[in-house]
Amino acid sequence: MVQKGSDEMPEVDMIRAQLFALQDKEYQVFYSRLMPTLPPETVIGVRVPLLRKLAKQLADTPEAEVFLQELPHFYYEENALHAFLLESVRDYGTALAATERFLPYVDNWAVCDCFSPKVFAQHKPELLPAIRRWLGSDQVYTVRYGIGMLMRYYLDDAFRPEYLAWVAAVHSEEYYVNMMRAWYFATALAKQPAAALPWLTEKRLDVWTHNKTIQKAVESRRIPPEQKQALRALRIRSQKLCEERRV
Repeated sequence: MVQKGSDEMPEVDMIRAQLFALQDKEYQVFYSRLMPTLPPETVIGVRVPLLRKLAKQLADTPEAEVFLQELPHFYYEENALHAFLLESVRDYGTALAATERFLPYVDNWAVCDCFSPKVFAQHKPELLPAIRRWLGSDQVYTVRYGIGMLMRYYLDDAFRPEYLAWVAAVHSEEYYVNMMRAWYFATALAKQPAAALPWLTEKRLDVWTHNKTIQKAVESRRIPPEQKQALRALRIRSQKLCEERRV
């Protein structure tokens, strides 16, 4: 996309032109259907492996530095490329600041779920205050991202039972928040079953998240068959029944 009246393309337009050079129009039709929150015209149609390859080529270049300052982006692929570029930022403080600057512009699950700066894995204690902020945000995908970070980094050696309560305390009517809550608890059932299971047996979650957690756990290959059978028996059949059990 050449800028009118200029002999050279600005850095951002140059990157956009590179994205369009990778366009697959059939993939654009397919992928735009997977992101119903986005207008189809904002999806170029670039496959994720090609986006990651372009991000590696651009990492640490002046063009990337300019591109990361240009928010908001128009195209989904520009946001995805932005996310992948953040993964290569080596300094923790810089990566965190850049992530917090970017999150308000994330407007779909695909970008939200696709990235985490690699340096975050080396700074898990320091990252927790940011996660608490994200969980308390009024922005759908910032909250979803916070839950995703707890799922990615804090369900193994860094796990603490209170993190389950953090996610349970998130109250939202937003589908993409609640789906991530269920995904988190289903993953916790696989990785930390002793801590996670009481949230279901004691009916501590809202009905939708409770049942969706069970559904996702039953679909998971990480849950053994005998546990899946026990989980099926914990399904709540109605909102009324749940309320009666809480009295």
